[in-house]
Amino acid sequence: MKHYILTMTAAALFLSAGCQSKSQNNKKEEVKDTAAAAVAQASAGPAAPNKAVDISKIKVADAKTILARKQVPVLCYHQIRDWRPKDSKAAKDYIIPIDVFKRHMKMLADSGYHTILLDQLYDYLNNGTPLPSKPILLTFDDTDLDQYTIAEPTMRKYGFKGAFFVMTVSLGRPNYMSKAQVKDLSDKGNDIGSHTWDHHNVKKYQGKDWEIQIDKPTKTLQEITGKNIHHFAYPFGLWNPEAIPELKKRGFKSAFILSTKRDEKDPLFTIRRIIASGYWTPKTLSNSIKNSF
Repeated sequence: MKHYILTMTAAALFLSAGCQSKSQNNKKEEVKDTAAAAVAQASAGPAAPNKAVDISKIKVADAKTILARKQVPVLCYHQIRDWRPKDSKAAKDYIIPIDVFKRHMKMLADSGYHTILLDQLYDYLNNGTPLPSKPILLTFDDTDLDQYTIAEPTMRKYGFKGAFFVMTVSLGRPNYMSKAQVKDLSDKGNDIGSHTWDHHNVKKYQGKDWEIQIDKPTKTLQEITGKNIHHFAYPFGLWNPEAIPELKKRGFKSAFILSTKRDEKDPLFTIRRIIASGYWTPKTLSNSIKNSF
């Protein structure tokens, strides 16, 4: 067990590191919807934002079909708090000052964006099911308490919902969410997804790592929410092809990377996100969304 249990020092490093990946890539990928998806959207009319979807019977489309659909913007947030003197320049990319976050949300609302949920994105990618106009998915990693106390109330003001990828080792610790708060997010219509036990790099898993990092946290989150957990976010945005079949056989339907290239064979398990930087003004965020997706 020595290999699997972090010392208090190592745990602190993992928790403070968050999802700090340097794999940001703002290149615009110009992908067009298939004609069939366009016809379906035109005939079906606008869809409702934050709509609950039953994905249990959705047939998985082939990779070519999924890759042909226009990408939906997906944002990734971490800590939402004001900067402190000890915060490094690099850390500030992952720490959004409170006022900056509020202005981000206002810009999205004023610009006509509508938030969607994880199952809606999954349904769209597989079936071409229509989404609301200007859809966007807001995701939050690492279980920070400020996501519950600041992000959710701010989002609710605009009718927004989000997806919270929970790292279960931190539950109930100071400055992190409790189990009751995670359940409350879920009960309010937000999504809860898995983000491993202690943020261990998926590319390094072997032996019982899959049980410790994936199986047990998934069971914990299902017990907390009373719902199945079908969606996963890779720590640091790092993945490898060997991880995908392991996630599939554990019942996951999709997995999220950061802004690197999607896998041509399994695009559902390499859905792109961009980290919303603490340095970004609302205008910068708006431009980054347009240029990245």
